[in-house]
Amino acid sequence: MPAPRPTRFFLIRHAIVEPSARTVMYGDMDVAICALALVQDASAYQWLAARLPPGARWFTTPLSRTQATAAAIFAAGYPAAALEIEPRMVEQHLGEWQGITHEAFTARLTTPAHPFWPHGAEEKPPGGESLADVIGRVGPALDGMAADMPGQDVVIIAHGGSIRAAVAHALRLDAHQAFQLSVKNLSLTRLERVGGDWRVVSVNEEPPLTPA
Repeated sequence: MPAPRPTRFFLIRHAIVEPSARTVMYGDMDVAICALALVQDASAYQWLAARLPPGARWFTTPLSRTQATAAAIFAAGYPAAALEIEPRMVEQHLGEWQGITHEAFTARLTTPAHPFWPHGAEEKPPGGESLADVIGRVGPALDGMAADMPGQDVVIIAHGGSIRAAVAHALRLDAHQAFQLSVKNLSLTRLERVGGDWRVVSVNEEPPLTPA
């Protein structure tokens, strides 16, 4: 018997946000993507439009930056598809610390910062989430989507935190290890669900560099 076709997930981190938002820890605040970068990153959108499989189901989070990124990929050549909302793929919620400056955020930390992130993997802001909490909601979301869409192609425009959480779930990494994953804006991460198991195809794929 031939092996069943895997459910293939194509996870894209949204475009870079506007400069004013980058001065604070915005977490899951609804901030806009940078209008200038939308023009400068035209080749990245074209690369994604050509790289993604036709006929996929498309999901975004409730935040406008993911939906604007999807619209830019459609404008770059991917046939427009209906967008479905998956709130469990949203970015880490920073609770009472959300919206404060990076300096103020650092002053409130209760554990040492991660070498590659402003806070530690187990840091849980008051009223917010730790990265372990994000892994705990993203993992079941992916399992459920794979069960509901067996053998299909699924594109998810999401966030750095939720994509790290997705890879951590697939590889059974802890939160500290998840923060060691680089997930850049407009990068592509590919996961597959084969039967009851997860396979990581790639992490943080970026478009080829344009010659100077």
